[in-house]
Amino acid sequence: MTGTVLAFLVRLATGVRLLDDVPEDGKRRIYFANHASHLDFVVIWAALPGRQRAWTRPVAAAEYWEKSPLRRWIASRIFKAVLIPRDLARMRAEDPLGKMLEAIGDGADLIVFPEGTRSDTGAVAPFKPGLHHLATKRPDALLVPVFLENLSRILPKGELLPLPLMGQAVFGEPVPCPAEGESKAAFLERARESVMCLSHGHLIPANDEGS
Repeated sequence: MTGTVLAFLVRLATGVRLLDDVPEDGKRRIYFANHASHLDFVVIWAALPGRQRAWTRPVAAAEYWEKSPLRRWIASRIFKAVLIPRDLARMRAEDPLGKMLEAIGDGADLIVFPEGTRSDTGAVAPFKPGLHHLATKRPDALLVPVFLENLSRILPKGELLPLPLMGQAVFGEPVPCPAEGESKAAFLERARESVMCLSHGHLIPANDEGS
């Protein structure tokens, strides 16, 4: 019930539309999006129909969500987040990829942000290899691009309360897994382009910024 109410409030506050329900087809989904706000995974999660939301787990930074008992409770009890450390020593010890694959193996869909961190400018940084690793380990999973608009203005970095602005989450068609002979870099660029195409020009790649 807590999650249902929270999802409703998030959609009400941001204007994000609830998606139509999709019959369970046995296929796992990996939603990947541009990243500029702490609202990002919450909005994707809130946009999913309740049945799909129940088995969808965001992949989030352990260092942020472990900072207080309340954050740990929200991450574990409401979002069932897969917490991934950014500290290199912890990454080596905890096997982030293994955690994500285990979650998929247990029947979860994932929400990931391949840039690895939030953008301060809105430009989309090159994707890190994690999405490629997931796609090659689980080629049966559907890779669903998502464009998130305006969420960094609704909840700017460092703010706790959202501003009364409208945002949106645009879900695209799944992109194919890495093709035979396709390099990691080419796949990651193709995945990034699929998000930017959904924005119809609102997003630019970070390396084109200011050009």
